[in-house]
Amino acid sequence: MSTTLVIGGSSGIGLATAVRLAALGDSVHIAGRRAETLAAATHAHPVLHPHALDARDARAVEALAVELGSIDRLVITLSGNQGAGPLPDLDLDVLHTAFEEKFWPTISAIKAALPHLAPSGSITLVGAVTARAGIPGTAGIGALNAAVEGLVAPLAAELAPVRVNAVSPGYVDTPWWSMVPDADREGLFAQVAANLPTRRIATADDVAEVLALLATNPNITGTVIEADGGAHLGG
Repeated sequence: MSTTLVIGGSSGIGLATAVRLAALGDSVHIAGRRAETLAAATHAHPVLHPHALDARDARAVEALAVELGSIDRLVITLSGNQGAGPLPDLDLDVLHTAFEEKFWPTISAIKAALPHLAPSGSITLVGAVTARAGIPGTAGIGALNAAVEGLVAPLAAELAPVRVNAVSPGYVDTPWWSMVPDADREGLFAQVAANLPTRRIATADDVAEVLALLATNPNITGTVIEADGGAHLGG
């Protein structure tokens, strides 16, 4: 049985990925900062093993890795919704915080868990379409996601035979959008979906399916898969 650790696995894309990998037969451990969210996740999916963890704490990540013994699949699905907006109005302190919440914990967690990854293991990350599409008002958050996706190719070459990949999602109906009131979010999603080639907003499970593929397929490495409904085509 493979051992999987999903950091950021208590909700949204991370939780959907954990559920998919558990269905494949993995022993799946989910880590997150909020005890109540972890409790809700494991109440809904008792097969998952919860761990309260702040990914910014490298020592805590290393301690969990030691506890697990050997990790076959490391999936990091940290998210952040700060750092968007036109450059003249962009608060650089907020952007700095966004990097502290997503990029630095991602690379720190990889480094801490690396000695405990199985030689045939995999590392799978989450970027976003803002890393590769020319969308006005996304220079800050786009740079953040580009930094995450920029880890993939060099680490895949450096850490081989451990595989390193990422998924680059677009608009996904997850708690990431909780800062937008429900009525406004429904209107925004309808407007966006009408202009996407797929004519729909993705679900967390849509993206999780791609993450599970990248985590488990032994022939994919150094790859970022765009699972954005075609958003990158039109910017």
